[in-house]
Amino acid sequence: MATKAWISKQKRREAIVKKYAEIRRQLKKEKNFAALARLPRDSSPTRSHNRCQLTGRSRGVLRKFKISRIMLRELAAAGKIPGLRKASW
Repeated sequence: MATKAWISKQKRREAIVKKYAEIRRQLKKEKNFAALARLPRDSSPTRSHNRCQLTGRSRGVLRKFKISRIMLRELAAAGKIPGLRKASW
């Protein structure tokens, strides 16, 4: 499980990205890259990471489910995800 600091840092980044989204769009449209560079680094959406919604794990996160591969396997085996089951042949 990820530390609470990493999870809170990611949430803070998401809030900053949302706050500066319109300003960034406008500056890019005007091609004012000097002003764009003066914005906070965390306002760039590329700095955000996909994290598991349940555990905060940053690696192996499936975009469709927004959870890590480990949690997906556990939930699928328990029958908690509709339409998904473990393959066997």
